[in-house]
Amino acid sequence: MKPASSIVQAFPTPGQAAMPRKRNIIAIASGKGGVGKTWFSITLAHAMAKAGKRALLFDGDLGLANVDVQLGITPERDLASVIAGEATLTQAATRFDGGFDIIAGRSGSGGLATLSPNRLLALRSELHLLAENYDWVVLDLGAGIERTVRLLTAHCRACLVITTDEPTSITDAYAYIKVTAMEQLAGGIQIVVNMVSNQREGERVYGTLLRACREFLKFEPPLAGIIRRDDHVKDSIRRQTSLLTRHPGSEAASDVEAIFQRLDHAL
Repeated sequence: MKPASSIVQAFPTPGQAAMPRKRNIIAIASGKGGVGKTWFSITLAHAMAKAGKRALLFDGDLGLANVDVQLGITPERDLASVIAGEATLTQAATRFDGGFDIIAGRSGSGGLATLSPNRLLALRSELHLLAENYDWVVLDLGAGIERTVRLLTAHCRACLVITTDEPTSITDAYAYIKVTAMEQLAGGIQIVVNMVSNQREGERVYGTLLRACREFLKFEPPLAGIIRRDDHVKDSIRRQTSLLTRHPGSEAASDVEAIFQRLDHAL
């Protein structure tokens, strides 16, 4: 099968050739909300830090940012401060107790979602420069395939697309993969199946998405990993604490750590 980078060569992203892909930025995406994307981004960044990596979590959900809410933190500076010219991205980076840095958005700040393309491109360039100070950068994108999401996705090393077993989640994940592949936005597209009862169920969900990609897009995105449904996740979110802090030995925590180990060796 053709790799994602070879699909629809007639539709390159404008300016793509002028900027190399960042080898250490992983975009976390989903076709729809409610699939655990931000929770996964937080847990993945924490897993990186636990493994001794210098990690940065960037809240790129420019309209409905909630990394700070899930972790119960109130950073002195956030992405809104950067957009307003009051701080640089470096100055907005806040060290979290889990050992990784966070650049938070501002929850409910709709103004960030309406940034001009030029301002978004400038922000992306600044993030890519900042990424040179880290081993890994996790970019938590907004749900969907809007312009802001596509612009931030472009030039990332890899893109993990989160889905669950819900039919709408699978359909919307496919829509995101289709746009990302056709516009050649990211490097390796991989699938993460979240909130399933067991490995077999996760493989079934992945198989459904894989068949659609194989038939209509002519490529096969690999499976990055499966995360089992775990009540410890809900507890950690309610407590506004990272899962790897509150329940480090839980099944979901182990699943995310396994995903990072595979990524760290493969990318």
